[in-house]
Amino acid sequence: MATSIVMPQMGYDMREGTVVRWHKKEGETVARGEVLADIETDKATVEFEAYTGGVVGKIVAAEGMVVPVGELIAIITAPGEALPEDDLSASPPEAAPADSEVESTPSSQTPASLSGTGTADSGAADEGRLRASPIARRLARERGVDLGDVNGTGPGGRIVERDVLEYQPPSVPAEPPGGVRASPIARRLARERGIDLSEINGTGPGGRIVEKDVLEYQPPAPVPATVSEAPSGPDGGAADVPAEAGERVELSRMRQAIARVTSDSKRDAPHFYVTAEIDMGRAMSLRGEVNDAVDSESRVTVNDLIVKACALALGRHPKFNASFSDGALEFHPQVNIGIAIALEAGLMVPGIANCQDKSLVELAAASKDLIQRANSGHLRNDEYSSTTFSVSNLGMFDVESFAAIIYPPHAAVLAVGSVKEQPVVRDGQLAVGQLMKATLSTDHRVADGAEAAQFLMEVKRVLENPVVLLL
Repeated sequence: MATSIVMPQMGYDMREGTVVRWHKKEGETVARGEVLADIETDKATVEFEAYTGGVVGKIVAAEGMVVPVGELIAIITAPGEALPEDDLSASPPEAAPADSEVESTPSSQTPASLSGTGTADSGAADEGRLRASPIARRLARERGVDLGDVNGTGPGGRIVERDVLEYQPPSVPAEPPGGVRASPIARRLARERGIDLSEINGTGPGGRIVEKDVLEYQPPAPVPATVSEAPSGPDGGAADVPAEAGERVELSRMRQAIARVTSDSKRDAPHFYVTAEIDMGRAMSLRGEVNDAVDSESRVTVNDLIVKACALALGRHPKFNASFSDGALEFHPQVNIGIAIALEAGLMVPGIANCQDKSLVELAAASKDLIQRANSGHLRNDEYSSTTFSVSNLGMFDVESFAAIIYPPHAAVLAVGSVKEQPVVRDGQLAVGQLMKATLSTDHRVADGAEAAQFLMEVKRVLENPVVLLL
């Protein structure tokens, strides 16, 4: 049976994604868990794995296409199964475009007609209604074709994929002086990207500008930034650059995503903070002994010690591995700890899965691999969307302590500073200790202050008795 492959939600705040590259072509076999496509989000390019095996029957979203979360991007069929011409069972219904994005539609069309509703025996021209499959609608948008001009050959006059592919537009009259012909989606993309449509050569019918023309548009050589023209960042948005007095610099897509997530978190989750000072002397000694005994790929960092301690503490205090949702707590069976990684374009929090089952050395190797792939843009979907707790470490910047914002939908985040040599009193004697401050930010809907203190004390106990990290 045909299976719909839809744009996944790879992250709490993701609303749409861009298909950067298909790893499989139509007709090729794909196994469950095999990388099917690279999907670009606001923060990263993520490898999307197929959640079922079979044959790629149809690729609906072309490379470079922006697709809302939950919309169809491909169809996978069983080996030997023919893809129905009008695959209604595999294709989820598609929302009607906004009125501002509809061009040349009959005045008698209604929202119901745009979404393809109606009885099976209704004609295509019944009271001016247009009936079309989701694939046909998508193709029409990509090619800048007005469905009102297409004759449907499907059941009851429904417009199907073949009708759009075989459509031959009539001769196009000359555009009035200064006019630009463009499809609705091309106009929307141009507005979002700040592109002047008059600078684009259209490849659609009669020179009409369609979606791919905007996606493939290469602006002319950059000019010095002004108030209205900001240089582009690596993610296609405006770069975060030092601004001159009075200058306005637009945020990059990643910074916009960070602004959205952090605002939502501080507004929705009532944060409170608990801080403790941890003696890291014995943990640092253990780290040195472990690193002397392993190869360079498995060398343990201070952050690896903290992640392992959190994994053990979460096993004893599962509330902090839960999420608040619709007035209830959702407890997660796996401990997937996200690590805050600072990239050139901004912050992201990919995670290591099943930390409860990994040894300290295995966590260290997984952490190095995760950071390398985050910087090169080769994360997997589950690493970006399945974390249950997070750690943020600014110790490498000589930060003594700070409080982090909870990454939704987590219940808490642990923020740690640098390990510093400081005077301490041990057994009545003054000594030099290696101390680190850790602050736990907690969602008060999930846990109270006493519970947060108990969790943080468990992290402290493990790090100050580090042999537990090896058990």
